[in-house]
Amino acid sequence: MTFENGQEYDDPILYDKENESYVQELPYLLKWAEKTNSPIIDLACGTGRITIPLAKNGHRLIGVDIHKGMLQEAVKKSTKLGLSIEWIEQDCTKLNLNVTSSLIYSVGNSFQHFLTNEAQDQFLSSVNKHLERDGVFIFGTRFPSTEELLQPSTEEYWRTYTDEETGTIVDMYTISHYHALDQIQHYTTIRRYKSASLEIVDEKRTNIRLRYVFPKEMERLLAWHGFEIVHVYQDWKESPITNDSYEMVYVCRKV
Repeated sequence: MTFENGQEYDDPILYDKENESYVQELPYLLKWAEKTNSPIIDLACGTGRITIPLAKNGHRLIGVDIHKGMLQEAVKKSTKLGLSIEWIEQDCTKLNLNVTSSLIYSVGNSFQHFLTNEAQDQFLSSVNKHLERDGVFIFGTRFPSTEELLQPSTEEYWRTYTDEETGTIVDMYTISHYHALDQIQHYTTIRRYKSASLEIVDEKRTNIRLRYVFPKEMERLLAWHGFEIVHVYQDWKESPITNDSYEMVYVCRKV
């Protein structure tokens, strides 16, 4: 099973170094997790960034992802912690889990990886099929603001971090180009690795494509697939969405 848009995920250890500390979704998802007795399904779970903390809080989790390497790292981490999580390698547009849940979620803006109308339809159909009646689906996706879509097509500084294992300083830059007809942003991420003397010793480039969906378009899409929108927020702190938002967090109920 392969994921052709997955360069950013080909190094699971690097992914965790750059992303594992971001758990902004956890407090909100814990509130919903407390309301369910069924296994909770994490779609596009990656290395278990949110799956594992939810399991550590005593909840039953099923983590699903198409990327074998990310799942292998998730298994290593959960096994080391003694957590019983079911990890399943499947394409989220063709789910066949033999289980239904009252709570399914997808974090990390993973909805943007479904680049075509057909892929979005298949994904939402799969989610609906695995939700119990009145079950809840929660997911986030980036807000298609002017600032987000019209990012510079030239190299732009993003952020710097230090690799705690090696002490290497990593400067990150991005190049982006938005294709309006497809509603797809083409990103290149550049990582420049520096020694303690700030000399560049290596460089790595990865590419990814992300689909954007506008709010009114999302309303129609979710309704078509049998979902009622319960809440829409601009972040995982339940802040009201505005024209200046960076993200859309949807809480949907199967009807």
